[in-house]
Amino acid sequence: MGYAIDVDQSNFEPEVIKVSYEKPVFVDFHATWCGPCQILKPILEKLVKEYDFILAKIDIDQNPELASQYQVEGVPDVRIVDQGEVRPGFVGALTEIKIRETLSQMNLKSNFEQSLEAVRNAIADKSFPQVKQLLDKLFYAYPDRPEVVLEAANFLIVLNQLENAEKLLNTIREDQQEFFLKAQSLKQLIQFKKDATASGDSELEQNYDKACQLTLAQEYQEALSLFLDIVATHRKFKEDAAKKAMLTIFNLLGDDHPLTKEYRKKLMLELY
Repeated sequence: MGYAIDVDQSNFEPEVIKVSYEKPVFVDFHATWCGPCQILKPILEKLVKEYDFILAKIDIDQNPELASQYQVEGVPDVRIVDQGEVRPGFVGALTEIKIRETLSQMNLKSNFEQSLEAVRNAIADKSFPQVKQLLDKLFYAYPDRPEVVLEAANFLIVLNQLENAEKLLNTIREDQQEFFLKAQSLKQLIQFKKDATASGDSELEQNYDKACQLTLAQEYQEALSLFLDIVATHRKFKEDAAKKAMLTIFNLLGDDHPLTKEYRKKLMLELY
């Protein structure tokens, strides 16, 4: 995808400024004596192989003029150059996850992320043989990535292979933090699927089952509205199942999603 290059005063203009009109350039001001620089270096060199950006590496001891021109006061100092404009990036050795978030905010996607997106699109199109082929390739290329496990489990849920999906999800450890939370949310989706096929006779049970079906269909706003009605009128139904369902949807959508923000406030008003 991208590539790394050593840059100095002589090639800064063509290799950084001019190239930035074609793709973003991350300028890594570093020094050989800097410990955090040595931590950041392999992370950036790994990511540049996955994403479509250029990594321009500048040793400040060898290029004091450039360091002075861009007012570099500490290293590592990473600047982002886009369309000829040099902007602040970050200072210090950020984690790989944080740098990936920065790349995502720039609408840059790695080969891995593009492959995951292809899986999701194939599931949406019900192209199930293609989904299996894509997942097989992902498991081979990225055997240790929990994101692949999550996508595969989601596919098994779609196929109604709930027991196999749960077995996959159980392989994600609690210390894998955000992935563990997503795994728990998918386990709740499995429960939604079981509940949706066991509809009761009462209106309350039918409304809960309908909300489960809406969740499975990713009609989240309608599902949240129904679950909220149940919380408001029958709080203790199935041991607070409606509230737990809403929390699950919040986890699936993420804290920054507009529906999460809207319905979290509504849920708090009902509870307190």
